[in-house]
Amino acid sequence: MNLELSSKARLGLAAAAIALAGVAAGYGVASLGGSDTAKEATSGDRKVLYWYDPMVPNQHFDKPGKSPFMDMELVPKYADAAGEEGGVRIDPTLVQSLGLRTAEARRGTLDGGLTAIGTIGYNEREVAIIQPRASGFVQRTYNRAPDDVVGAGAPLVDLLIPDWGGAQEEYLAVLRTGDRALAGAARQRLILLGMPQSTIAAAERSGRPHTVITITSPIGGTIKSLGVRSGMSVMAGQTLAEVNGLGTVWLDAAVPEAMAGQAQPGRPVTATLTAFPGETFQGRVRAILPQAETESRTVTARVELANRGGRLRPGMFATVTFAGVPRSALLVPSEAVIRTGKRTLVMLALDKGRYQPAEVKTGMETGGRTEILAGLSEGEKVITSGQFLIDSEASLSGLEVRPLDGGTAPAPAKATSHQATGRIEKIAPDSVTLSHGPVPTMNWPAMTMTFRLGSQSLGKGFKPGDRVRFTFEQAARGPTVRSMVRETGQ
Repeated sequence: MNLELSSKARLGLAAAAIALAGVAAGYGVASLGGSDTAKEATSGDRKVLYWYDPMVPNQHFDKPGKSPFMDMELVPKYADAAGEEGGVRIDPTLVQSLGLRTAEARRGTLDGGLTAIGTIGYNEREVAIIQPRASGFVQRTYNRAPDDVVGAGAPLVDLLIPDWGGAQEEYLAVLRTGDRALAGAARQRLILLGMPQSTIAAAERSGRPHTVITITSPIGGTIKSLGVRSGMSVMAGQTLAEVNGLGTVWLDAAVPEAMAGQAQPGRPVTATLTAFPGETFQGRVRAILPQAETESRTVTARVELANRGGRLRPGMFATVTFAGVPRSALLVPSEAVIRTGKRTLVMLALDKGRYQPAEVKTGMETGGRTEILAGLSEGEKVITSGQFLIDSEASLSGLEVRPLDGGTAPAPAKATSHQATGRIEKIAPDSVTLSHGPVPTMNWPAMTMTFRLGSQSLGKGFKPGDRVRFTFEQAARGPTVRSMVRETGQ
């Protein structure tokens, strides 16, 4: 076999080598022009203005790559997204994968009702304190004990009062004389000694002293305390027993502080108890207690309920429903409301896949719906699921929140100016790309990035390659050049 190549083969190899060299040269030229290519990069039909780190959104870069701040890829900012006013644009495929749901703000009927949990307690206004009007000795207690339920007039204790014996003997002796004036004075003395009319009448009928008195309960109820035992001595004014009536009871309902305005005195309520399923008890708010519970942030609404048959027992739990007056209101699902602590927001769903946070003023919340007092109009769509992710994207993009209707937008913080020097790499009517040195006031290293121009007149007369000294501000929509002059000596 002839190992030497023919002349045609040698020509073929030479042609292939030239073609490879051309491809390599073309690749080199493309690499040298890579910066401009990155600046004009597009994704499909969408033009990329700049790249940025989502964790440091105000710093822009003119080409993709790794972030100098975080170990992550830079994110492109598209021209169509930057040019849209009043919203942040989310890719439709991302919206679908997030499972975003929307709902319209609609007018509906708000019943104004309120449901709270309460506890049955004694009516402290129906309390009888039982005391003797004279000193004596306990002869009998009728086997009573605390928590016993007694009726009105039930005997509690028999007292022997020796001081009454002599006074009654004198009164009976005066009665026998027939001196009516003297007898009246003696009878008055018995009354001043604390003797009840019934005891005086019994002495008059029998003609002999009555020194033992039976003390009874003036009301029916439960004995809350009983401080006597057989054989003990008691003093005048000493508390023998305390009886709490059971004709009515108090129902203390814990109302959330934010809804305290709905529990006004006199408002009718309906109570239900698990002890009596299917049965309701009617009452009215008697008072709103003056002190709120600091731990639960609730106020106490005191309701008075009739206790027929004594079935409502102190300590029982009840569900209390406060009646409200139905009224028309603008309503959104409660899950659409974002409470930041400083203000309340909803995320609006605009057209063309745009979203914008809006500040709202909320009212009552009931049945999974929240009343909107200001900040929304009927028919506007709000996000009810995934709104926190969109709100985060809006915050990273420096998007302003739509203010309340009829209000004013919050005043932006006074911008701080920063100065730097650099070389113009590219200039457009509304932006300029600069390779600038370090910016100490921002702790920025030297880099190449795109700035917005505060006005189109700032870029007139400048061209790529000019070295300039410029002043910029860190505005909400990104660094913005406010002044730019050529450096002397060019």
